[in-house]
Amino acid sequence: MADKTPVRVVFNESNVATGLAEFQSGDTVGTSFGGTGLSSLGSALQVLRVNAAGNALEFGTLEDLGDIGSIGSTLTAPSNADFTITTAGTGNIVLNDLTISDNAISTNRSNDDLLINASGSLTGIKVDTGAKTLAGSKEEKITEGLDGLRERLKDYYKLGARFTKWRAVYSISDKYPSKLSISVNAHALARYAALVQEAGMVPIIEPEVLMDGNHSAKDCMNKTSEVIRKCYEELDLHNVDLKGTILKPNMILPGVKAKNKSNPTEISSLTLKCLKENVPTEVPGIAFLSGGQTEIEATQNLNEINKINDTNFLISFSYGRALQQSALKNWAKDIKDTSNTQKIFNHRSKMNGLSTSAKWSIDLEKQITA
Repeated sequence: MADKTPVRVVFNESNVATGLAEFQSGDTVGTSFGGTGLSSLGSALQVLRVNAAGNALEFGTLEDLGDIGSIGSTLTAPSNADFTITTAGTGNIVLNDLTISDNAISTNRSNDDLLINASGSLTGIKVDTGAKTLAGSKEEKITEGLDGLRERLKDYYKLGARFTKWRAVYSISDKYPSKLSISVNAHALARYAALVQEAGMVPIIEPEVLMDGNHSAKDCMNKTSEVIRKCYEELDLHNVDLKGTILKPNMILPGVKAKNKSNPTEISSLTLKCLKENVPTEVPGIAFLSGGQTEIEATQNLNEINKINDTNFLISFSYGRALQQSALKNWAKDIKDTSNTQKIFNHRSKMNGLSTSAKWSIDLEKQITA
């Protein structure tokens, strides 16, 4: 059955009902009357949430929701059982600051052990405290967390951490990212990296230019280049040893609302060009974030990049959503179905692993094995 257009009561200037009319594109139904108060569906991959004032609904990104908060503040193992975190392949385990610092890695129950079985992997920690509104440019963000970082890093190292992560975010529009945003975030990333190396760990440097908006791939190329160049200017100024760092950038992609989309060949060519022109050759590795890409897009684009990679960079991935989304969707249907959830996650890990050596193909996506 086709969608039907709803009708509404029409009122005159004296607030007297005068008749009925079909809803127009800009009309809304307020939350107090059972509606959302919104006139559009938002952008791809956005989520619906209550605004900061608690008086209306708005669209936001998955990152705005946080991670553990979406399933509660506590993960509890069954009685008399260990809580084990492992990687499916050669990936590392990244713990949030609060996870590792609260009670020296333990559960709330004295009889439960929180066991991190890394199977030869290294443990890392996200050490920034999140992106906050940038003073002087309220539409942009500044990542915070430098206060007390030196002391925290010493504790993290004693607890076994050997790498860390700090994320800066930039939006693209006619005005953004501004010189202010590019400068202050690059400075913060450099100070973070210097402190991490001082503590004997490897800093992952993550300047993410977001996919939100209707910008072209060329716009993304220009803005990302400007962001990365400034980061390495600051890293050099802070005497950071680039051989002991990893860059976690975005790929060069058009915005999610862009009219003209790019194919994997164009994306890989522009992305590699950006790396060659802006990343010093001393940097040993690039681990791409997936941003707003689908699982297949993130895997295919990484595969295409590695097909033409003629640099000394080891190009890999550090995916969140593009690695876990299908597994989490399956698990949400039945939390007891760990077997199929693990198969889905292992398959995604294998596909991305193959893309790091340009051995992935779309036909392999049909082969979900344990």
